[in-house]
Amino acid sequence: MYSGVIKTKNSDPLSDKLAVLYKGISEAIKQFQPDVLSIEEAFYGKNARTALLMGHVRGVAMLAGKHADLEVHEYAARKVKSAVTGNGAADKEQVLYMVKRLLKLKEDPITLDASDALGIAICHALNHKISKLGV
Repeated sequence: MYSGVIKTKNSDPLSDKLAVLYKGISEAIKQFQPDVLSIEEAFYGKNARTALLMGHVRGVAMLAGKHADLEVHEYAARKVKSAVTGNGAADKEQVLYMVKRLLKLKEDPITLDASDALGIAICHALNHKISKLGV
């Protein structure tokens, strides 16, 4: 299992940051050769600027996945939280706790965002298994 962070410089223009993200995601896809890319659906928070920036990031991630011929699956945050913790309103710490238990990790993932990403992967695995069974 792998967890990491792609860092950008705050001083760089958005287009440069997105290029760094695309390159980092593409390199991770090439190195680990996943079958699918699972991502959280867009959320609509109070901060429009944050939502817009996250939309750009999501687009870059999905583009990297499609360029690598991956299936791209999106999951609502509530669905991910419910799949991992049984509670669609769980907080990040609850998701971290359950991700760590479900994956039998000895250490916490690098960040809460990394545990969220692992939660999305768990949600996809559970949903994919269920859909294959025709449930």
